[in-house]
Amino acid sequence: MTGGGARTTTLGASLDRVRLRLTAWYVGTFFAILFLLGVGLFATITKRFDRELDLSLREATHELVRVATVRDRAATASATRFIPFDSIRDLTIPGRTLYVLDTTGHSTSGEPVDPWIADLARAGWIHRGADRAFNAPHDRILRGHAEPIVLPSGPGLVAVAVADEIELEDRYTSLIVVFGVTSLAALVLVAVGGWFLTQQSTAPVEAAIAHMRRFMADAAHELRTPLTIVRSRAEVALQRPRDADEYVRALRGIEQDSTRLGRIVEDLLMLARADAGERPIEHHRVFLDDIALDAAEAARVIADRKLVSLEVVDFEEAAVSGDAELLRQAVMILLDNAIKFTGAGGVVRVAVTARGSSVSLVVSDTGIGIPAEQLPHVFDRFYRGDPSRRRESTSESGMSEGNGMSEGAGLGLSIARWIVEEHDGSISIESAPGQGTRAIVQFPAASIDVVSSS
Repeated sequence: MTGGGARTTTLGASLDRVRLRLTAWYVGTFFAILFLLGVGLFATITKRFDRELDLSLREATHELVRVATVRDRAATASATRFIPFDSIRDLTIPGRTLYVLDTTGHSTSGEPVDPWIADLARAGWIHRGADRAFNAPHDRILRGHAEPIVLPSGPGLVAVAVADEIELEDRYTSLIVVFGVTSLAALVLVAVGGWFLTQQSTAPVEAAIAHMRRFMADAAHELRTPLTIVRSRAEVALQRPRDADEYVRALRGIEQDSTRLGRIVEDLLMLARADAGERPIEHHRVFLDDIALDAAEAARVIADRKLVSLEVVDFEEAAVSGDAELLRQAVMILLDNAIKFTGAGGVVRVAVTARGSSVSLVVSDTGIGIPAEQLPHVFDRFYRGDPSRRRESTSESGMSEGNGMSEGAGLGLSIARWIVEEHDGSISIESAPGQGTRAIVQFPAASIDVVSSS
């Protein structure tokens, strides 16, 4: 028990490590996606903000050009000297600093301007428009745009609009904060969801490993008993010289136990192949009534030996698609259980009926039945019910889980259910203590055009 508990603890710790690693991969992958998305989004938005700022600066200079042109026309109409400087100061655009400079970069109002603005004005006049950025003190970035002003009645001028990118930084900051908070919340949700998903995804693995360990432990237990008996019989027979009859009896006992051991191994091998999907199933159009009749004839010898009547009733032609060998094995398992746990004078009945698209096989007995609390477990592997009930089966009637004509290892009904389900059928057990048991199997009827397949 201590060793088993230690192995279970080790298994749980290993699975926890696997879950943590999977969750870390989920979070890491999602973080990488968010990081790349954030970088791309930031670059795209930055480029768009810069484009929008440059566009707004162009619009501001265009407005300066329009106002200057209007002032020039008004001055020409009134025969006054063109004085656009003070008038243009009436134009105010929030967040923009506006300048009107001559072609050499000097302010028309006589106020000093920064050298980089003068350079921008000269470039704007020469190239008919120019853009420039300037790194100002205190980590500020200024962006400016210059447009030439061509007036018919006046000298050449240049309109300059300047903006501080601090407004972009404010917008970047708010965007980054929102994106960061959202990303952090998303990472938390991914971590929680990833842990849940890893638990869900590893649960079948954990269940499969636990099932495999139980299966191996149960198989070892079942195999140990006949092996111990065979060894004990051989040891007893070899302890002293015996006559021929005693050796014959010992060898017959060894043969019986070896037969039971071989049956258990065959059943284990079949279930192992079934679990691995390595047992090919041939699908042909076969008749379940013929298969059941053949199985009943084979089981009648055992029934007669136990003084149990085996009756075939409601025998109808019933075509199904399946593997005749496996179907016969399933019927034999049901008959085996019925006969094994039916006492002398009891009756086992077999019926095959066809109703439309469904074919039914019913094996019933008049035995002691199965307690209600055991019914949910009759298809479990290695389940054989109450030991007292198994002892009573030698002298009373009933049906229980098992395989073979002697006491089984509790694999028969598991094999029968697998066979039935592989043929798209269903199997159920109805029973009550003292009222007998009915095994009901239903298959879909085979169509006429069924051909062999695997």
